[in-house]
Amino acid sequence: MPKKTNSPRRKATVQQLRDLDLEILFMEGVIKRDPFYIEALQILGDDYTRRGRFQDGLRIDERLARLCPQDAIVHYNLACSYSLTRQCDLAVESLTMAINLGYKDFARMAKDPDLKNLREHDGYKKIQAKIRRIPVKET
Repeated sequence: MPKKTNSPRRKATVQQLRDLDLEILFMEGVIKRDPFYIEALQILGDDYTRRGRFQDGLRIDERLARLCPQDAIVHYNLACSYSLTRQCDLAVESLTMAINLGYKDFARMAKDPDLKNLREHDGYKKIQAKIRRIPVKET
């Protein structure tokens, strides 16, 4: 399952925006034909977010969480969407669920720009404290 691409956002060129819009139209058509196509939903949700269509991305991530309730990455992406739409309490719930399901990329989480709105929330600080208590496995 591909991860959402949350690299720091760079200003897209006009051509890149057009290409992204075309990909969105294409993926919307794919989803219309097969509403349970998980990989297409993931791509569409990521594309919406990259295009700044955060409410549309959130709608897709909520749908994915219903379809894949045990997937840590899906819940992490849902937390990002909640953060982007300034729904921090729900973002904390989803991020906690992601960690409980096995999400462990804490370095990424600490720098992810999609979680920026969440970083000052008390719930996020509690999550950070919980992470510090997780034993590190040596290999």
